[in-house]
Amino acid sequence: MPDMTGPKIHPVILCGGAGTRLWPTSRRNQPKQFAMVIDGYSLFQHAIRMVDAEAFAAPVVVTGADQRFRVMEQMGRIERAPGVIIVEPDARNTAPAVLSAALHLHSVDSDALMLVLPSDHRIPDGEGFRAAVAAAADRAAAGDLVTFGIRPVRPETGYGYLELSDPSAMAAGVPQSLVRFVEKPDAIKAQAMVDAGRHLWNAGIFLMSVRAVIAAYGAHAPDILAAVDDAVAEARTEGGFLLLGKRGWLQATSISVDFAIMEKASNLAVMPYNGAWSDLGDWASVWRDGGPDDEGNLLVGDSLAFDCRDSMIRSEVPDQMVVGLDLDQMVVVATNDAVLVAPRTSSQRLSMVVNELRKRERAEADRGRRDHRPWGWYESVAVREGFQVKQIVVSPHQALSLQSHNHRAEHWIILSGNARITIDDGIQDIGAGGYVFIPLGAIHRLENVTDEPVVMVEVQIGNYLGEDDIIRYSDRYARVEAV
Repeated sequence: MPDMTGPKIHPVILCGGAGTRLWPTSRRNQPKQFAMVIDGYSLFQHAIRMVDAEAFAAPVVVTGADQRFRVMEQMGRIERAPGVIIVEPDARNTAPAVLSAALHLHSVDSDALMLVLPSDHRIPDGEGFRAAVAAAADRAAAGDLVTFGIRPVRPETGYGYLELSDPSAMAAGVPQSLVRFVEKPDAIKAQAMVDAGRHLWNAGIFLMSVRAVIAAYGAHAPDILAAVDDAVAEARTEGGFLLLGKRGWLQATSISVDFAIMEKASNLAVMPYNGAWSDLGDWASVWRDGGPDDEGNLLVGDSLAFDCRDSMIRSEVPDQMVVGLDLDQMVVVATNDAVLVAPRTSSQRLSMVVNELRKRERAEADRGRRDHRPWGWYESVAVREGFQVKQIVVSPHQALSLQSHNHRAEHWIILSGNARITIDDGIQDIGAGGYVFIPLGAIHRLENVTDEPVVMVEVQIGNYLGEDDIIRYSDRYARVEAV
């Protein structure tokens, strides 16, 4: 890797997408960047690990309120610490997100360089990518907005393109001048651009100084600059997070950084990157990236294929066998609450499917059965009229909030670990095989004061079982609302 002797580069990890084209694995409560799509690490963890090098400062992560604890939990698993986690009050696309990070970094170091990375892309060659970043650093420090382009290996209609002046620029080891952005093309145009040899895929990765970023917003998106500047000025630190001010943030236009400033800026350069890259934007790309076998099949989990060709069969439920027979170019994905069966070439149309499920008010559109919380996770095992059964796992040294319910009572059965349980004025320690009853309206809490997880079954009984039937009195994760 080239020597990078200047100030450290600040990675900015954008972590707010929902990834509907990887439904049913990816949902709003489990976006694809946090899912173990390829191997033992999530895409988000891969992004963090890729910039865990001497040339980089601790990463700035920009995420939503629903995912902030997931960010902390996944970073903790790989023993990495963020520089700051910026929490958006509402999803506003990438333009406000990038600017919020730039304004924060400017307040810390007005000469800082920032490397903007989506959290849901896969770049297997971390060393090669870091070398490309190093090669672009001088141009970024000089004031250019450097975008990274990927050499295309096939015609692709799901990506935007960057046009360079001539084919020789495609293999250059330093940033090149950009002729123009090209929006996502149809199949014929995509093939023509690949054949011409002057177009790179637009990766949505940028290296630039915070001064240049803020100046670009001032020139091309002053309304967004004013709104986000207000949100950053109103930000407060709470529980390890930088919570942006809601009033200003909601005034910001929801728009991508490409449309807001990049396609209007004159100080733009392109850094060609010829290594492997994928945005894993649909199941076809997961199949391709996962390394199909000699018959073109990718089998994941408890799955088998008989006389199948060029297909993916994926079971995400332990001990649930999924079998394919005589499949050709198909995708089969089975989770514990939904099954997808589709031609591999149709996987980019899943956004339409998710939208239809939302119209039908199906919970499967956006929520899987497992929900992650700052203290661990729970999974709905059965939901029927008047009762719900959950498996709950509380991580070591974590605790549920002190809370009560207006509409339900609860039965807790401890399966493993040791739990400290508060019910009104009483506190008791209960181990595996123990049981307690939480009456309607009782103030209660479960704490794990040990080094091992607590696993329990919760049976809720009542006329309303929604997650909003919680009154919190105290909470170590700052989730108490005024009552």
